[in-house]
Amino acid sequence: MSGKKATLTIDGQSIDLPVSSGTMGPDVIDVKDVLAKGYFTYDPGFMATAACESKITFIDGDKGILLHRGYPIDQLAEKSDYLETCYLLLNGELPTADQKAAFVHKISQHTMVHEQLTFFYRGFRRDAHPMAIMCGVVGALSAFYHDNLDINNPEHRQIAAIRLIAKIPTIAAMSYKYSAGQPFVYPDNKLGYAANFLKMMFAVPAEEYVVNPVLARAMDRIFILHADHEQNASTSTVRLTGSTGANPYACIAAGIAALWGPAHGGANEAVLKMLDEIGSVENLDKFLAKAKDKNDPFKLMGFGHRVYKNFDPRAKVMKQTCDEVLAALGINDPQLELAMRLEEAARNDPYFVERKLYPNVDFYSGIILKAIGIPTSMFTVIFALARTVGWISHWLEMHSGPYKIGRPRQLYTGPTQRDLVPLDKR
Repeated sequence: MSGKKATLTIDGQSIDLPVSSGTMGPDVIDVKDVLAKGYFTYDPGFMATAACESKITFIDGDKGILLHRGYPIDQLAEKSDYLETCYLLLNGELPTADQKAAFVHKISQHTMVHEQLTFFYRGFRRDAHPMAIMCGVVGALSAFYHDNLDINNPEHRQIAAIRLIAKIPTIAAMSYKYSAGQPFVYPDNKLGYAANFLKMMFAVPAEEYVVNPVLARAMDRIFILHADHEQNASTSTVRLTGSTGANPYACIAAGIAALWGPAHGGANEAVLKMLDEIGSVENLDKFLAKAKDKNDPFKLMGFGHRVYKNFDPRAKVMKQTCDEVLAALGINDPQLELAMRLEEAARNDPYFVERKLYPNVDFYSGIILKAIGIPTSMFTVIFALARTVGWISHWLEMHSGPYKIGRPRQLYTGPTQRDLVPLDKR
């Protein structure tokens, strides 16, 4: 507590509310005492509600700041790699060289999935969306790895975390291979985390597959930039599910389900759908005008962010990566050309500049994934793959100390109590 207090006055009655100060960010008014006075607080969308205390990620949307355990996201993306970032999120500090080597080795020893798990895939229609498969298969992991499911045992929690981070790329790639009608490709532990995923995605048994290092680095950066983002909808879902005592695999499956929504993890897929709607560079001015028209339903996807009121700090790194990938592949794609022209037009248009509608991470990640050859149906799957470490880090943090089962309240506006009239008299 900071020693400060706020006073809430209702009908002449005053309620003193303690104020807490974090290491960064705004002070937080503790409102739990209003319940004893017969009141709830009302905050649709939890726009001004801190539902937990956390030491993992800090965001200042007005200044465009994103820190993981205090480290700026751009430094992690440029100087680190995904598994090192995973270690940081899980443990609170960057690893030494020996600690990193041990962590990478541990992950590599868990990349395989139980062979019987492959039978699950056959139960899905061949054209099932990969996210539907992910929800089902990840939720089923507890049936195969039930030997370490005591959530009160710190060692069991760590084993579950390692298993999830290691196996999610394999499960994700298998989801794609199944939907594409291709044989599953086993992980290759000689490769790095991102390179291994690309091989499982694109290799076929009949031919040798060599991972392009530029694409592997781009995929690794995509993983880093999506690793965690504080108390967003899916992370809050994982915490809320975890508060019931549910096993970690069920909690991550719940996070995947929440991420599937187009307003959350589906945003980069929505960018490409928007580009399809625009069609060509010749239509750009018309659609920019539609985006400015309040009475027109068309929205410019991939611009602006609910949290960031400045430039998305992840977008700067993602744009650099986008340029590197397009240059390395030498792609001449009309849709990618349209995307680059749209970005240029919006960044120089006073309407979008004044409203701080800058390109966000989803705008560039969709372009990169398309250039690599990732189908749009896999975009959110890759987001889920990257975010798994964030989800499990928050789950571990929650279980490391006392917590309460989540139980949001409501403002009831339905009928008051009334008596039931028998059916024959209605």
